Amino acid sequence: MEKIDNLDRKILKIVMQNARIPSKDVAVECGVSRAAIHQRIQRMVDLKVITGSGYYVNPKDLGFYTCTYIGVNLERGALYREVVPELRRIPEITECHFTTGPYTMLIKLFARDNEHLMDLLNNKIQNIPGVKGTETLISLDHSIHRHLPIEVED
Repeated sequence: MEKIDNLDRKILKIVMQNARIPSKDVAVECGVSRAAIHQRIQRMVDLKVITGSGYYVNPKDLGFYTCTYIGVNLERGALYREVVPELRRIPEITECHFTTGPYTMLIKLFARDNEHLMDLLNNKIQNIPGVKGTETLISLDHSIHRHLPIEVED
């Protein structure tokens, strides 16, 4: 049995475009009651199909002008579980992935400027036990930000 059905997909397609859309509008578009929409959304939250909601805030408006991806190499891949809690203590890190390829981990962080970035690298990330090395890639522009497409049967 699938986690989500076609009605769930319709609901997701609508709310992914506008998370603040009133449930009554979603209900009208889907041809079901508002209560059904609430129940479906709550079920998808419980199943972890929907994992969050909120607003996207432009980091630049908060004073964070440098978006950076950092490839992190660990002494041993097994140290990943010990390094992640240390990275969580650095609030400027917004994503962390355990990866294949040239890096053990790939993290995304935002810094106010290059001096702040250098401090994060030299005094925080590279001082975590088990971190062997880092490679820094600065993002010059954020060109695409979108959700995965959702296929809905008619």
